[in-house]
Amino acid sequence: MRRQQESAVPEIIDSIVQGDCMEVMAGMPPACVDMVFADPPYNLQLKQPLYRPNMSKVDAVDDDWDQFESFAAYDTFTRAWLAAVRRVLKPTGTLWVIGTYHNIHRVGVAVQDLGFWLLNDVTWVKSNPMPNFAGVRMCNAQETLIWAAMGEKSGYTFNHHTAKRYGEGKQLRSDWRLPLCTGAERLADEDGKLHSTQKPEALVERTIAICTRPGDLVLDPFAGSGTTPTVARRMGRRYIGIEREEQYLGAARARVDAAAPDPVAGEVDKRDLDRRRRRVSFREVVETGMLRPGAKLSFGADGRREAVVAENGMLDLDGAILSIHGAGAAITGAPCNGWDHWRYRDRFGNVRRLSDLRDEYESRQAAEEATKSPEAI
Repeated sequence: MRRQQESAVPEIIDSIVQGDCMEVMAGMPPACVDMVFADPPYNLQLKQPLYRPNMSKVDAVDDDWDQFESFAAYDTFTRAWLAAVRRVLKPTGTLWVIGTYHNIHRVGVAVQDLGFWLLNDVTWVKSNPMPNFAGVRMCNAQETLIWAAMGEKSGYTFNHHTAKRYGEGKQLRSDWRLPLCTGAERLADEDGKLHSTQKPEALVERTIAICTRPGDLVLDPFAGSGTTPTVARRMGRRYIGIEREEQYLGAARARVDAAAPDPVAGEVDKRDLDRRRRRVSFREVVETGMLRPGAKLSFGADGRREAVVAENGMLDLDGAILSIHGAGAAITGAPCNGWDHWRYRDRFGNVRRLSDLRDEYESRQAAEEATKSPEAI
């Protein structure tokens, strides 16, 4: 059964699949997705048509897929798809889910009850919101996005420096002012809007830029008009879209196919890539035999100071047993990254930084994981 599940995923990567999202996700291997962007039904509970002051009818969200018989039925549905999402997300993956005041608070409770850890709630402030035509409430000018990790201590990805591109060079705030999806971006059919809740690409782009890197796998369980797959493809991410309603599939797939890759939009700031690197201990490298105890290391470009690699992955610096960082700090009198300052001789006699050895070790580890992991798809 496991073999069948693993083989099912490559077939649907970089495509929009028709089907019930919970059934499709049940056929995916666990822990294979880096990010989920979910735009589930809002359960708007519209009881009657909406009209503008000129008596023209508003093209509101009155689709069958947004109808639930009760709050209890909606809660059951919400917990089911969130549980399916939790199974396919990697331990380092994150969930984005968007909603209005009609549903987002109920979704938030389910998110926390299922063990997700809330990172932010982002307010999408609509710069061109639809008025309240009846004049009985305030104009609803926002939607809320929940951003959550798999757990309180999970090592999720956050591209802090990349996010600053959307914050005018400053730390990105949790209130995002963006317009509704209009104009040429809005997909239409013979009756007007193809999808009643199509989201702007600029909104989804921010979420993908913030917490993924090129090549990561993004899943949208409610793909609709194909916004998430379109943006993911343009940004150099792999994607899986799932959509139950056949009426949207043709236009959504055509939209994705027409999306041209944009390396600039998909680029991650190098500082974020460095932050995301797993901490590798010098002891790990020594234990692999890539550098053996007794080997001599030289410090800095001049190489005047030397230390000897000890059995436990420490350095013997003039009789003091210290870490590569501690030994460097003892020489400089200041905090020191030993990976960058200690040098070794490779098997060809070339003097190289320890950071080169670390990079080689990480490459070996990645190659080994790729040969045995079901996520290597």
